[in-house]
Amino acid sequence: METFRFGFQAMGCGCEVVLASDSKKNAQSIAKLVIDEVTRIEQKYSRYRPESIVSRINAAAARDWVECDPETLALVRYGDTLFESSAGLFDCTSGVLRRAWDFSRAQLPDPSMLPALLSLIGWQRLERKGNAVRLGVAGMELDFGGFGKEYAADRAATIVHAKGVRHGFVNLAGDMRVVGPKPDGSPWMVGIQDPRHEKRTIASLPLSVGAIATSGDYERFFEAEGNRYCHILHPKTGYPVTFWRSVTVVAPLAITAGSCSTIAMLSEADGLGFLERSGLDYFAIDHSGQVYHKKQ
Repeated sequence: METFRFGFQAMGCGCEVVLASDSKKNAQSIAKLVIDEVTRIEQKYSRYRPESIVSRINAAAARDWVECDPETLALVRYGDTLFESSAGLFDCTSGVLRRAWDFSRAQLPDPSMLPALLSLIGWQRLERKGNAVRLGVAGMELDFGGFGKEYAADRAATIVHAKGVRHGFVNLAGDMRVVGPKPDGSPWMVGIQDPRHEKRTIASLPLSVGAIATSGDYERFFEAEGNRYCHILHPKTGYPVTFWRSVTVVAPLAITAGSCSTIAMLSEADGLGFLERSGLDYFAIDHSGQVYHKKQ
């Protein structure tokens, strides 16, 4: 049995599917199914694609109801769970803050823009009627970007497993779902990037099954006036979080790992308590560089 690696681009990032198979042809056919599934999810839920269900819901805010299929309704329900479990910190309507923050320009927003944008944030104003949803206020936006990659990784890994693969993983820009260990039974070693040194890993965690995801202040950021501003924006203040450099979580599902790492980042100094209560393994680095690590 040989291990095959297939790289591809999706969701604006580099991705990879690694699987063990008796033939390269079989591995290629399974890899194509993975890429097709990740592409399908991106096309269906990206807020950057005008034809996506998310864009249609956003365009209809405060006007029309949009009928949703079971998959979309399941993601909406997951948004409910995230909002409730994070005491409102993980809010899938907070993407409107990106209207003020442009990380490609590395420029601080006009503070006068933030109050109006903050008034458009509020998951509780997503209305439901049967299988249809509607954003209750004009200008509001739904955004599944906070867990979209992780959801895609889980869906792709399910396809890999269904095709009989028992050794391999799906990696979407560091959000990984592992199907099973290496063919020799040893775990995959997953490197955790040093958030202050792009080419260096600060730790490696063994993983034979399950998922791992990292949220950090180093993925998209800029520095101004001696301060670092990252892309994880707090829905209550409108400003980037500052307490954690990175939070890595290990969980059975990638969507769980990614959601927990993001909630910990949003929780600022209370993030460690949240991680402890989650019961999951984690590796976190705070703003001073101190490391917190829990392994079952």
